[in-house]
Amino acid sequence: MNNLTGYSDEELVALLNEDKSIAERAFQELYNRYSSMVHAYCMRVLNDQGLAEDFFQETFIKFFQHVKSNHQSSNVPGFLITIARNLLLNYKRDKRTLVSLDGIDVRTEKNQNYENRELLELITYAMDLLDFEYREAFVLREYDGLPYNEIAEITGTTLTNAKSRVFRAKQKIKEILQPYLQEFI
Repeated sequence: MNNLTGYSDEELVALLNEDKSIAERAFQELYNRYSSMVHAYCMRVLNDQGLAEDFFQETFIKFFQHVKSNHQSSNVPGFLITIARNLLLNYKRDKRTLVSLDGIDVRTEKNQNYENRELLELITYAMDLLDFEYREAFVLREYDGLPYNEIAEITGTTLTNAKSRVFRAKQKIKEILQPYLQEFI
């Protein structure tokens, strides 16, 4: 049982209740599988590296605590995103301030031209102007590639509402960017 990469998520979750060394290796395997997805979600929603790191770590702590006590999770990535979402919603509810634009982390390639970098910055800025539920649905669909039914499950809404939120987010981003897009055509 040295290499756990061939194990399913459900098998790994079950191993979290075994002895300490097995549980640590199972947790490490789940972390390796889903840490980049959870981190990207936190970064896209918050646009603040420090805050994203805090919520990213808290998500995995809560996941481990929940799985140890309840031992059920058939959709590990969906469950992790749900935990991160709930933590972010609580933060947004308690904070009630706008996210600063100073800490925007726009990922660019070295050979990417100036216009593409500028467009990425504009899209990130436009995303910051969206209400949380639209930004979240957009990030889950366009950046994480989740199907609408999973977005609906994570956000606790209907399939129709999930599709509507993504559509409205795209429309709002286009509306915000319309004056700038003329320059790129």
